[in-house]
Amino acid sequence: MDYRDEVFMTVAEHLNFSKAAEALFISQPAVTKHIKELERKNNVALFERKGNKVYLTKAGKLTYRYLKSIKQQYRELEYELGQLNKAFEGTLFIGASSTISQYVLPSVIAAFYRKFPSIKLELYNGNSLEMERKLLANEIDIALVENIESNPDIRYVSFLEDELVAVTQGESVYAKKKLLSIDDLSAIPLVLREKGSGTLQVIQKLLHDKGVDINQLNTVFHLGSTEAIKNFLNDFDGLSLISERAIEKELLLKRIVKLNIKDFYISRDFRIAFRRGPELRIPTLFADFISRYNF
Repeated sequence: MDYRDEVFMTVAEHLNFSKAAEALFISQPAVTKHIKELERKNNVALFERKGNKVYLTKAGKLTYRYLKSIKQQYRELEYELGQLNKAFEGTLFIGASSTISQYVLPSVIAAFYRKFPSIKLELYNGNSLEMERKLLANEIDIALVENIESNPDIRYVSFLEDELVAVTQGESVYAKKKLLSIDDLSAIPLVLREKGSGTLQVIQKLLHDKGVDINQLNTVFHLGSTEAIKNFLNDFDGLSLISERAIEKELLLKRIVKLNIKDFYISRDFRIAFRRGPELRIPTLFADFISRYNF
């Protein structure tokens, strides 16, 4: 792949020439020049404009699909050669939201270590906002977050879908309810994650989309981790909204019961967060690994 291919892929992923220029640390006219050269070379139009928005043409979508595959093959080649030359050595500082660090990362880190034993991993956890601050302060190399807001100084790549579900303890008075409404959340006592957590941010955004202010909910406590919430539910006659990935064991043991909320599906993406700038080998290696991991 040459540099024009990299420029094209960056524009295709952002669908914005200005953002692509920022990500590549070049000027917007330079981005436009590279795209036009690529279009002339292949005798096709790769993008089309509709108003202020940019879209891939049919040829652009085809080109992106093949270049993405080619780029992955190059990386696979680089990894294999790197292992032969013992090039993958060093330390990777990872920051992760508490949900991701507790319920997603352990198996990933173990598998990564088996494949790249010469890379030492250091893991920090907290809420998504804290991890983004550490990333921008150069205290970590890569962050794994669950929030939905985007910092302009950070580049995000989704790697796993997650669902937030309403839950209560198995003996709760609400455990027998088959269906809740959004209005029920304003009456039933709730325990939720703390401010700054990606989970709370997602809940707030989706409620807002339904015309509900999160301050209207009957929230009696905010706790700093999902584990704290699960323990609290043992003696709490109320509900919480937490990641379904965090309660797999409790659901099997019927310690926690999942409840449905009518017309309210809470989905989000777990995302990899990078500082904007040149791609660094080891963080990119880990990002590719977790993106292809079979969860």
